[in-house]
Amino acid sequence: MSIEEFIEELTKLKIKPTEKELKDLERYCDLLIEYNKKFNLTAIKTKEDIYLKHFYDSLTLAKAVDLTKNIKVLDIGTGAGFPGLVLKIFYPNLEITLLDSNHKKIMFLEEVIKELDLKNIYCLNSRAENLKDTYREYFDIVTSRAVSHLRILSELSIPYLKVNGKLIAMKSSYEQEIMESTGILKKLDSKIKEIITFKLPIEESNRTLIVIEKEKETNQIYPRSYDKIVKSKF
Repeated sequence: MSIEEFIEELTKLKIKPTEKELKDLERYCDLLIEYNKKFNLTAIKTKEDIYLKHFYDSLTLAKAVDLTKNIKVLDIGTGAGFPGLVLKIFYPNLEITLLDSNHKKIMFLEEVIKELDLKNIYCLNSRAENLKDTYREYFDIVTSRAVSHLRILSELSIPYLKVNGKLIAMKSSYEQEIMESTGILKKLDSKIKEIITFKLPIEESNRTLIVIEKEKETNQIYPRSYDKIVKSKF
């Protein structure tokens, strides 16, 4: 995806990038390519693929939620900053927390944040099930891109949402995962509100946004330890 194609596709998402946003994104891309040679942050290595499969793909979250509001967003398993860091560049109004268990990736994210002088964005080097209780019922949106089965992701995410907050799982395929997640969603007092399907431009690969709304406060027993979550049959 060229820069021109990127801008054109963003207009379809009702996003009109500024020169500063495009400049920051270009610097982010350069840093990603540079650091990727040392730390293997992503399997996607070319600028064209980064703009399509990372940058544009991250911004498709705008299909599911109004990102112009002053809301708190948790990005679980953010990796090299997708979608959270990209969202912050385009929506400075958001309070973003980037969560990843890989220390090298967190170091990279902190470097990009410093380089771009981004504010109100935080990095946590931790696993989701080990987050402090201060984050329970804290976020308006929790999102995650291609991380874990929906059944597992739901338990790792929903305890940290406010009541009426939303988990937005960014997936490729989804039917089987949804069927296998009904039990845990019921126990977490949450329901699937919307399923948004579309194709990534140019390569036409399938994408899905699964929007899950939390209806009540989460029982304190959740999230359980990761081993228990994985072994659970519901």
